[in-house]
Amino acid sequence: MKKYLEETALLDYSHPDIQIVVNQKKWMQLAPADRLKAVYSFVRNDIPFGYNEKDDLKASQILADGYGQCNTKATLLMALLRAVNLPNRIHGFTIDKRLQKGAITGIWYTMAPKNILHSWVEVKLKGTWYFLEGVILDQMYLDQIQKQNTENNPNFCGFGAFTKDFTQPVVEWDFNHTFIQEKGINQDFGLFNSPDEFYQKQPQNLKGIRKIVFENIVRKKMNANVVRLRGVTKTSSRFR
Repeated sequence: MKKYLEETALLDYSHPDIQIVVNQKKWMQLAPADRLKAVYSFVRNDIPFGYNEKDDLKASQILADGYGQCNTKATLLMALLRAVNLPNRIHGFTIDKRLQKGAITGIWYTMAPKNILHSWVEVKLKGTWYFLEGVILDQMYLDQIQKQNTENNPNFCGFGAFTKDFTQPVVEWDFNHTFIQEKGINQDFGLFNSPDEFYQKQPQNLKGIRKIVFENIVRKKMNANVVRLRGVTKTSSRFR
């Protein structure tokens, strides 16, 4: 399990800001299962859903941003789990852009690549690997987009969600896998020991002018949509 606990450039869990969180939360005083649940809940709900500047940020940078999407939340979750001695790895994929519709709209949705880089964390506890994709959407945001599903459709797709039963998604961890976007997966890249390794082998597919436009215009519009959908203005200052 040593390789699943290593610190890397992106999983910089010895960073003072990450260590402050670990110590303030007193996670190491908990039993392993309670530790996992507490870290998962922190990343899911205390780090609200939002779009960072890029995927390959350090965990400490994501913590400083105070928000994240699938790939950045995966990095932060991995770092915090390793910081409390819970071994983990990353599973890489691409997902269909359809599940982002609503968070991204109009011409920007048209311009977005069809396949978007995606990942989830797998953590090992008592001999079992648990898949933790459900960490992506915070509960406040999830509650609001469920209200958009006026037909109560279990196959609802959009706003960052596409799962087996959107009316009752399995997003809480209690010795189970959690999912929120898994039905959008269209390519499986397999397992990696760290996000560093994943991004080296599968770089982001936005380059040149499209990358600049995303980072400086599209991403900010997407975050504005997410804040509007969440309906709580006090969180808006986090997103930039």
